[in-house]
Amino acid sequence: MEDPIRVGAVYPLTGSQAAGGGLDEFRGAKLAATLVNEDGGIGGRPVELMPIDVPGADAAPGAIGTLHDRGVDLVLGSYGSTISQPAAEGAALRDMLFWETGAVGEMTGTGAGTLVFRVSPTGGTLGHAAVSFIADELAPMLHRDARSLRFAVANVDDVYGRSVAQGALHEIGHRGLTLAGTFPYDAYETDLKKLAHRIAGSHPDVLFVSAYLEDGVALRRETVRQGLDLLASIGTSSSYCHPQFGEALGVDALGLFASDKPDSGSLNPEGLTEEARDLLSRASAAYRDLYGQDMSAPALSGFSAAWALFHDVIPRATSAGAEAVAKAARAIEIPRGALPNGSGLSFGAPGTPDAGANLRAASVIWEWVGVGRRAVVWPPQFATTSIRPIDIAP
Repeated sequence: MEDPIRVGAVYPLTGSQAAGGGLDEFRGAKLAATLVNEDGGIGGRPVELMPIDVPGADAAPGAIGTLHDRGVDLVLGSYGSTISQPAAEGAALRDMLFWETGAVGEMTGTGAGTLVFRVSPTGGTLGHAAVSFIADELAPMLHRDARSLRFAVANVDDVYGRSVAQGALHEIGHRGLTLAGTFPYDAYETDLKKLAHRIAGSHPDVLFVSAYLEDGVALRRETVRQGLDLLASIGTSSSYCHPQFGEALGVDALGLFASDKPDSGSLNPEGLTEEARDLLSRASAAYRDLYGQDMSAPALSGFSAAWALFHDVIPRATSAGAEAVAKAARAIEIPRGALPNGSGLSFGAPGTPDAGANLRAASVIWEWVGVGRRAVVWPPQFATTSIRPIDIAP
């Protein structure tokens, strides 16, 4: 057996972020290594993952330092945007490659596009997609001109929330839509009753929310309790799309939308290439055998991103060193639908606004179509059901 290619894996394996999806994302990445090894490894060399538990941002620099001391050049991570930023910067400063598999917050620091790459969609992409969906798809179905709608944007005030909110705000401005107000808040300190009252005072037709699970649920409950009369509300990846969000809210989640990544059970495989469909089927079966459940959105994101690194990028590199793998990543072009989560690969060049971002990352629009039941409704190639305009007014 050839010497292994050792790859660091920094994810929240314990704590709240692990329960929210960090552990699933790691499991997806681990499964990618397992399947690549079953197929003979990378040029005959097995992939050896070296996981380190990073439950929060404070642990990220130390984890990267530990991997560097062990001679690791390549690092996967990290699920959480607050973890991703310090991990990516720490890796780049040590001339290590950092391969983000799931976090959506902006990575604008050292190494973007040279040693730091994000395979998952950016927060800006999710925010843009959310506003575009409301304006282009939902508004016509409700017999409204998007320019007649008032958009309010509420976001948790951190690297994740700001990234997604900025995408929404940019799209609102680009389209010349009406901004009713912006409402950044502290997820742990803000009085959500007062926040909901302030939002109501802006008289929005559409409420965009970039929140975490607990505050996202609480804010929705408050807007319902206070009788906020909305035409539509759409959230993003850390709250509105989570199964727990629908479980907590019951009927009050009906008709809400979420802009996020797909999971294995809700993605229409007809939107994938034949090879990607086969890989999705293989990975889904293996994941179910290992963990007794379907691949969640974080699990599928982790699997798809890690598979792309192990199967598509490293084999094109002249060595498994950070610079060689980064050069291969910058050159790679894979069409949308060629990865099992619907993505392709094409990274923004260094020095550009999209440096290191995957320009072919896939995102979808979910809708809560029943009590405790959500479905992908957009775009058409990945949708499993049609958009259902549901009255969300209290």
